[in-house]
Parts: sequence; C-alpha cells; structure tokens
Amino acid sequence: MQGKPVVDAIRDAIVRGEFVPNQRLVEADLSARFAASRAAVRSALLELTNEGLVERVQNRGARVRAVSLAEAVEISEVRMMLEGLCAAKAAERVTATEIGELTAIGTHMRAAVSSGDVLGYSRLNQTLHRRIREISGQETASRVLERLRAQSVRHQFKLAMHPGRPAVSLPEHLAIIEAICAHDAEAAEQAARAHLRSVIAALREVDNAEGGVRHLP
Repeated sequence: MQGKPVVDAIRDAIVRGEFVPNQRLVEADLSARFAASRAAVRSALLELTNEGLVERVQNRGARVRAVSLAEAVEISEVRMMLEGLCAAKAAERVTATEIGELTAIGTHMRAAVSSGDVLGYSRLNQTLHRRIREISGQETASRVLERLRAQSVRHQFKLAMHPGRPAVSLPEHLAIIEAICAHDAEAAEQAARAHLRSVIAALREVDNAEGGVRHLP
C-alpha cells in the first residue's frame, strides 16, 4: 500500500474510532498494520496533520488530535455560513442534469433511512454536500469547507451513528435539494443554515447524553 491509500486507511481508522483521541501514532506500527513503507506512513501523517486530524507533539511524535465539543460547534458555525453560500450559488447555477442527480441522491437517502442503512445514509450525506459544493462553483468556500470537514469528520460520523439522527436530518437535506432544484437561492441558503443549526443542537445533545464528555470519541 503506497501513497494515498495509506492516508485513506489511517483516516478511516481515526473516523471509526479505531484510533482514539490523543492516541500516539507510531510509524513502525502503522507501517506493519497497513503494509506500507515508513516513508509512505510519514507522508500520510503529514497530510493528516495538515487536515487537522493528527497533531505533532514535540519529542513524542504524532497523535490523534482531540476535537472538543466547543471546537466542533465552532467548526459547524463556520460551515453554516459557507454551506449556506454554496447552496445559494448552486441554486443559481444548477443544470437540468444536476437537478436529476440531486433528486436521485434524495431518493436514495429516503430509501437508506427507511431501510435503516445508517452507513449508506452517511455516505450519501457526504456525497450530497460535496456535489452542492462542486455545483456552486465557489472554489474558495469549497476549499475551506473541505478542510473543516476533515477536522470534524469524526463527529460527523458519530452523529450519523446516533439513534434517530438520520430521520431528523433527512427532511433537512431534502429541503436543501428542493430549493436548489427550484433555483431558489434564498431558500437554499436558509435550508442549509437550518441544517447546520440542527447539527450544532445535535452535537450538544449527544455530548449531554454522554455525561458531558469534553472530547468527541
């Protein structure tokens, strides 16, 4: 395994909780686990550090960066503004072909929630947000959002696994899709912001349910 696959493998392990916050990431161990060279692992850790998933500690090497509830909320507040902008831009630019694509994603999201396919719904969620960014053509906002998404990917995965969350977020996503497909920029922006406000509320709810743990697992 070389290059990008090593990055993906380590990232997935962090997202799924196989590596916990503040856990040391030892190059030799990662090299053996993922059948990758030390150089490839070192490069992957550097990339994940740039993404905000890993941090370097002086004289101690790399470790999984812990994301506090307060930071997760701050990230979501910034995302609220930028995703609202991208949704509005997407509503202005969306083509007939892209409308068909977004509508299909919405249909698949409904099916995933109905069948209880939480992981499938989570993947569709990520696909929808990515396509809206791409359709928007707002490259600066897209770059910032991609960095924020990487930093908050653990709590996004955690929320997706939280009982009942997909049923709450489904109508929020469908509202965004409907507004974009109707070329209603204002409604699309408001729907995107409403969704992120819901995410913030859910983050706090999950934190409270777990007894106020200050770091997202």
